[in-house]
Amino acid sequence: MPVALSVAGSDSGAGAGVQADLLTFSGCEVFGTSAISALTAQNPDGVTDVHPTPPTNLAQQISQVMDFFEVKGVKTGMLPSEEIVNVVRDCLAGTREISLVVDPVLAATSGSKLAGDCAFEAMKSQLFPRATLVTPNLDETEALTGERPNNVDELIEAAKILVEKFQTSFLLKGGHMDGENVYDILAQKDGSLKTFSSPRVNNVDTHGSGCTLSAAITAYLARGEGLVEAVLQGREYLLKGLKNPLQVGGKPVHRGDGLVVIDSRADGHGSPALEILKKRFENFACGR
Repeated sequence: MPVALSVAGSDSGAGAGVQADLLTFSGCEVFGTSAISALTAQNPDGVTDVHPTPPTNLAQQISQVMDFFEVKGVKTGMLPSEEIVNVVRDCLAGTREISLVVDPVLAATSGSKLAGDCAFEAMKSQLFPRATLVTPNLDETEALTGERPNNVDELIEAAKILVEKFQTSFLLKGGHMDGENVYDILAQKDGSLKTFSSPRVNNVDTHGSGCTLSAAITAYLARGEGLVEAVLQGREYLLKGLKNPLQVGGKPVHRGDGLVVIDSRADGHGSPALEILKKRFENFACGR
């Protein structure tokens, strides 16, 4: 089974961060591992506290995973400081064969800030050149370009600017733009452009949807898919979760197929994630 690594913050509400990434990896039939960059106290309504992980500890977490597992894909999310970014850079040195998806997280969906200016600058200089894909939302795109895209044409233009500036591939996420459809723009460093669109799903909490998308893309890259196909399947995974939310705490919360009801499907079989968990327990029981 392919292995993916999430380097991101812990979300105590489990809707975003490492928790969302691991759920997504499992749902995409990839073995998920993690290195926690920060502890946060949060739920979908907001973040009340952030405690960055000591850089030496984060380095140990990543090293322990990389030394034991044959990691095929790495996704970074919340990286709260320049020192944390540099740890990730150093730990990934000499691993060009591993896909890297950088989600340049600046703030939570609620608006709470999760990374400072120095950390953001370090991401741009230290991780973007190494990345297979960078996945900014509209706020992050504005921080990168100085202008906020308001329509699809402006989103495409921003994507071209970012590829030219950083010489890496970008997926610009347009979910925060108004309209009945959601548009995402994939601009690859070879100059090719692809527009993805899907009907907007309303009346569901989107907290952590960006984490889920970037983690799903990472999972499909780890499984050997090309970039376009990985983005296509990652979007489909997220869309499935948005269309079939769970009722948690009185709110409809998105989830991917990794949290399909555990009772059964129509055919009597459990979800792929459940089958993966069963296999894991069987392997542990057998000492493997």
